[in-house]
Amino acid sequence: MRFVARRLSFVGLLQAAAVVTTLFSLATLPNSLHRHLELFSHFRLQYLLVSLLLCLSFIALRSRAWAGLMLVITAINTVPVAPWYLAETRTHAETDPRIELLLANVHSRNANTRALIELIETEQPDLVFLQEATDRWVVAMNVLQTRYPHRYSIARDDNFGIAVYARQPLLGVEKLDSPPYGFPSLVLRQSVAGRIVTLVTTHPIPPLGKDGFDARNEQLASIAEVITSIAGPRLLVGDLNTTMWGHHYDLLERATGLRNARHGIGIVPTWPRQLPFAMIPIDHCLVSEDFAVVDIDSGPSIGSDHLPLTVTLALVQR
Repeated sequence: MRFVARRLSFVGLLQAAAVVTTLFSLATLPNSLHRHLELFSHFRLQYLLVSLLLCLSFIALRSRAWAGLMLVITAINTVPVAPWYLAETRTHAETDPRIELLLANVHSRNANTRALIELIETEQPDLVFLQEATDRWVVAMNVLQTRYPHRYSIARDDNFGIAVYARQPLLGVEKLDSPPYGFPSLVLRQSVAGRIVTLVTTHPIPPLGKDGFDARNEQLASIAEVITSIAGPRLLVGDLNTTMWGHHYDLLERATGLRNARHGIGIVPTWPRQLPFAMIPIDHCLVSEDFAVVDIDSGPSIGSDHLPLTVTLALVQR
């Protein structure tokens, strides 16, 4: 009797987990309806993994009805996840010029500057983008002055400082005071193989509470307007505080015509580093059709709550 009670209790827990997973999986599909639905839509990969595990568990327990339900929910969660691994990537020639980028939200209170510097020295990217850059970080990056002589930084005591470091000259840097709070965004131009490439970097506020949610969306919309006014090869790099499954991320892609560098490569989660199972992809590189993506990956821990993002692009020659 005790064994039966324990088994029933275990099955009951699995059934409760199945109900919760089903509710979250279905309710977050129309996430444009409410900010709370969008907030929970970012865990689509987790919903897929949990529903799959539950499906296998119910199969092992020979619970056909529950296994069938979880199979359906697994399929539903697979639809928005699978294309990131299966989508066709743009072809490129070996002779196409390469651009290697490193994006790091360093966390304003992170004192481990050496870890990032060692990563930069190892990877040797062409451009480094820092977010949450403080005076400490800007001073620490001076050790790379020889390798990265072209730089522009706006250090802040809060989480919205921003900096860029480049091996090759920057043709121009424009600072934007992004609405609604005036957080700095940068528009940079650089010549690559005789073509002018425009790089935009921004970091909106996290969408916590209605004010934060609306402010993030307004900043993303303002950046979309900037990008649509630019001709030629262009890309957007930053901690956008949204995943690819959020409604307002979708609006950003539609407005700009850019595509995420993750297409055909994978989800590549970057935050929160301290909770590996809960990690979601909120650090992004979006590119115009002028680029093919050679590789995108997350880097090792640098002491931040974010993992750095490394991206290698090929500027496709016409």
